[in-house]
This record gives sequence, structure tokens and C-alpha cells, in this order.
Amino acid sequence: MYEEPYRWVEAVGNRREYLDDQFRQGSPLVAVSYVDGIVLVTTSHGTPKLYEIYDRIGLGGMGHPADLEKLRFSILDMAHVEGFQRSPGDVNGSRLIKYGLAPVIKQAFEEIFKAPYITKLLLADMGNLPNQDRYFTVDYDGTFEEHHDMAVLGASTSIQDTMRTYLKSQVTPVASTFQAVLEVAVRAWALGALSQSQDNENTDASSSETPDKDQSSESFSEEQILEHLKTVLTEKTLECAVLERNIPGSSKYRTVDQQELHSLLPLLSQTTN
Repeated sequence: MYEEPYRWVEAVGNRREYLDDQFRQGSPLVAVSYVDGIVLVTTSHGTPKLYEIYDRIGLGGMGHPADLEKLRFSILDMAHVEGFQRSPGDVNGSRLIKYGLAPVIKQAFEEIFKAPYITKLLLADMGNLPNQDRYFTVDYDGTFEEHHDMAVLGASTSIQDTMRTYLKSQVTPVASTFQAVLEVAVRAWALGALSQSQDNENTDASSSETPDKDQSSESFSEEQILEHLKTVLTEKTLECAVLERNIPGSSKYRTVDQQELHSLLPLLSQTTN
């Protein structure tokens, strides 16, 4: 009589362990507001992880590419139906997350006889002013949070906290330029990726010996961050998109190509030397 609820709770717990392990090798994601828009940064092996959803809305994610694509098409359809049936001004991140993505992901996670979505998602909804920008992050169990000024995705809560702390110490949205906030976003991404790498090493070591915890993620030097960025970019491509607040036309989203990235970011030149 009491066995089935226990089995469900146990199965959900096993799912969490499995999904947490899947994200250990994933690429973090950073989104930051600045005076003229929003910058989104991650890395990829060739399959994009940053997408335009609607005129002023961008989406990024980490996880399995097939699941990211399935959810992207789902929210893309919802956004355009909303825009057609109501008006483009009625399409906003809050509705897309609360009534679209989050319930679907939650249902898939809790139905233990079906596969969950191996995804974490970040949706950026640009306002007319920096203080009107809204960010929504959705975890693999459908839990969502709203953020202001910036948002991040990482393999664990502690890594996300490290990235946010760094960003808050470096960025003032109403005063930052595109180039300045882009460089900070790339460094925050590298800090998150380096923290994940260290956590993976500690986790692997803990099965055979006591992990070395002398160095916290907050104490990584500039050289260590740049060196890790250099290592990652030998295998992956830095991916960047921007929502531009003041450009003409309804669509405000554009991708930033590699030539522009290298011209704007001296640190990328340092990683290739």
C-alpha cells in the first residue's frame, strides 16, 4: 500500500543523480544586460546553443542537442501563435516559461516511465531599458527562476553562484558598453567552465582518495582562467549572440561572427598565442 509512493520518490531521486551527472561536461551559459542590449555567450561543437525565439527574445541552453531542439521548436511555435492571435507586444518571457516550457519539462521529469529532458534553459527577454530586461532559467525538473541584469547556467548551483558573483562585481548594466560586457561575459563563462572542471576532478578523485580542496573557484587567477579558455577553444567554438535595443526593425537578435569576436576581444588573441 505504501510501497508505490516510495518507489516514485526513489525513482525521482535517481533521475536527479543521473541528470546532475549529465551536466558535468556541459558548457555554461552567460547572459548579461548592458545599456544597448543583452549579450549571450557559450561554447559549442558546431551545433548552435543560442537561438532567436521572437523579436526581443533569445534562448540558450545546455544539455542534449536533440532535447534542446525539441523544446526550442515548442517555445518557438508558442511565441508565434501568441503573436498572431494576440499581438507581438503580448509575447513575453514570463508567459512562455510559466505556461509553455516549465510545465512540459516538469511533466517529463516526473513521469518516471518516460525519458526526461536533459536540458537547462535560459530565456532572455529584452525591455526598452536595461532595468526592464528579464531573464528566466529553467532547470531539468521544470523549476524556474526570474532574474534581473544577468543570468547564468552551470552544472551546479554553487558554480552558478560563482559566476553570478563575478558578474555582479564587474558589470553595471546602465554604464557598460557592448565590448566591455562581452569581455566580462566571456571571462565569467571561462570561470564557470574552470570551476566545473575542478569539480569533476574532485568528484573523480573522491572515489579513491580525498579530493584537494585547497583552491576554491573564487581564487582562480587571471592566468588560470585564460589558460582554461585557450584549452577549451582548441576543441570548441565561442558562440555569441546579442539582442540590440536600438536597431531599426522588429527583430533585435543577431549572432556575432568569429571575425567580430576576435576584433572586440583582445583576450581571444591571448588564448591563441
